[in-house]
Amino acid sequence: MSGQDTFQAILGIVLALALVLSGWRMVRGPSFADRFVALDMLTAIAVGFAALTALSTGRGAFLDIALGVSLINFVATAAFAVFLERKRKGS
Repeated sequence: MSGQDTFQAILGIVLALALVLSGWRMVRGPSFADRFVALDMLTAIAVGFAALTALSTGRGAFLDIALGVSLINFVATAAFAVFLERKRKGS
């Protein structure tokens, strides 16, 4: 096992741990905003996994997947921010 393989394995473990912790926060809450931030983090972790997979396999298609997921995540975050702003002004 080369040094690069070891490094990729360590990064995979770190991303898996972050995935579990973010999933826990998404399930437990306590507020809707906490759950949305956890979902935002989960998509960021998915981008990290796609980048790590692209690095491991040498296939650039995984970077296209990472770009698509990050763009969808950005639009969802912007929409949620607009929703929260309208909710705050309405109360």
